[in-house]
Amino acid sequence: MTSETTRTDPAPAGTESEPADLRSLITRARVVLWDFDGPVCRLFAGHSAERVAGDLVSWLEGRGLHGLLTETERGSLDPHVVLRAVDRGHPNSDLVTELEERLTQEELRAAASAMPTPYADPLIRTWSAVGSRLAVATNNSPRVVRRYLTGRGLVACFAPHVYGRTRELRHLKPDPHCVVRALNAMGAAPRSALMIGDTPSDLAAARTAGVPFLGYARTERKAGLLREAGATTVVDSLEPVLAAVRAAARA
Repeated sequence: MTSETTRTDPAPAGTESEPADLRSLITRARVVLWDFDGPVCRLFAGHSAERVAGDLVSWLEGRGLHGLLTETERGSLDPHVVLRAVDRGHPNSDLVTELEERLTQEELRAAASAMPTPYADPLIRTWSAVGSRLAVATNNSPRVVRRYLTGRGLVACFAPHVYGRTRELRHLKPDPHCVVRALNAMGAAPRSALMIGDTPSDLAAARTAGVPFLGYARTERKAGLLREAGATTVVDSLEPVLAAVRAAARA
């Protein structure tokens, strides 16, 4: 596996350099909220998300429900786009419940071959060991998150604070529902927290909830999308984050 590095894009005029921003985010954070698929692991590393989305679309079309989706939604590579579209047309229906459960089962199968994000495991353990409180705030099923964390020996670093997809699909990010649930359950002020996410929807949820944001982008394309959405601190590896947490603990 090739090593990853902190992005060195020039900072916008009038702002601190990115490493300084990273240190500031970390030293202020008392609570760290993690998106799951991306920052913690690649859930679909061995189990294609594109195929899962296609299977959901085929399942709908096999039931004569082709018209529920726009052409863009039918061609989406994101299973959550399909879920949102169905919920939009049939909120709180048995159809939505069945479709959500089908996705959960696919995610559970994918968890068996999920690939840990480099440096995520030691970062989670270190942040927990130095006294920060951790939570997961994700659009994935909480059952999937708990299964993965248990398999990695990480569940104690988060328990009981795993806030994932519910049957109320209107609450999927970019809605801040899971972020606010985590903050309320932990009794944390938004500005004392930090959200780590890899998509513009993560950024939007954090921004709406008033939580500072650290972007993680495995590829240049993902980094570009985060920056276009307004993310000011983006890393392509968790290694400098781990180094900064360790340095803050020694200070």
